[in-house]
Amino acid sequence: MQRKSRLLTGFIPAVSLLALAACGGDNESEENTSGENSAEENSTEEQNGEDEEAGAEGGEVNLYTSRHYDTDEELYEQFTDETGIEVNVVSGEADELIERMEREGEATEGDVFITADAGRLHRAKEADLLQSTESEVLDENIPENYRDADSEWFGLTKRARVLVYDPERVDESELSTYEALTEEKWEDRVLIRSSENIYNQSLMASFIEMKGEEEAKAWAEGIVDNMARDPQGGDRDQALGVASGEGDVAVMNSYYFGQMVNSSEQEEVDAAESLEVFFPNQEEDGTHVNVSGAGITEHGPNSEEAVEFVEFLSSEEAQGDFSEANYEYPVNPDVEPSELLQSWGDFEEQDIDLTTLGENNARAQMLMNEAGWE
Repeated sequence: MQRKSRLLTGFIPAVSLLALAACGGDNESEENTSGENSAEENSTEEQNGEDEEAGAEGGEVNLYTSRHYDTDEELYEQFTDETGIEVNVVSGEADELIERMEREGEATEGDVFITADAGRLHRAKEADLLQSTESEVLDENIPENYRDADSEWFGLTKRARVLVYDPERVDESELSTYEALTEEKWEDRVLIRSSENIYNQSLMASFIEMKGEEEAKAWAEGIVDNMARDPQGGDRDQALGVASGEGDVAVMNSYYFGQMVNSSEQEEVDAAESLEVFFPNQEEDGTHVNVSGAGITEHGPNSEEAVEFVEFLSSEEAQGDFSEANYEYPVNPDVEPSELLQSWGDFEEQDIDLTTLGENNARAQMLMNEAGWE
């Protein structure tokens, strides 16, 4: 099924991205006679007219997203095939998209906002950019602790903040909790990214919620003391640093490690094969878990289609695709994690309302700065 060609300014239809990738470098189909080309053009024009009518009947949903995965694009195409609703995509950094929606105000064309981390979703909520959404489907597919208390955003995938280590230099029995990484034995051995990173901010925010500000700040100070190097790079860079011997244990999101296992970069594959995954705090408070999620915008023109779209992304089929292809844990309790995720073992999660990650974010950043975390 072709998607209609009429687009909102600034939007990229997801199916067009896939079509370009599939056709790139193949010019053989252009080597036809002029008569054949003319016939094909007439047929194409007729088909495009039919497709525009079908698209108009199906409607559209305009998506602002900070995610950038092939799996997502394929799911958008599948949603269009099943519903006739076209998905128009604007991609960008989360904070840039939030600022864009604030500038656009009631004139925004964005219907759905998707981003990683409950902290960012909370920022959009606090800016009055999202609306409360009633949906029996979403309530059934997404457990209460993975959605906003006011139903303004809904988690779609989970990721755990895990430890990865080199088993030749670290025995698993030496690992226990995030807090234990502040002990003297880990001096100059810990790799973790900057305090500007939202994933670390949310981890810190969870400590504030569970242990209070004093203990949370002490943890941040201890991590700074034990860093093997100044923070640099992303999560995968921390794992690469362990593999190269710059440090012995790294803090990173689980799905990044899955991406390394199946990477097109041999360096990442080799690094992942040399490391092991550990879920901290299993006998304490549980491993920190965050979500990638979606909210229906306050002023979007296609709210009904937007709800249907998010409901689709919470379905068993879509949740299975997120897990199999992008190595994220499903939030839908009826969906099993992929075989790779299951191979790492089961784990207990922190028992907190993820809304608090956003509520504690500003304080988390302040305490990390006070601790000297760059």
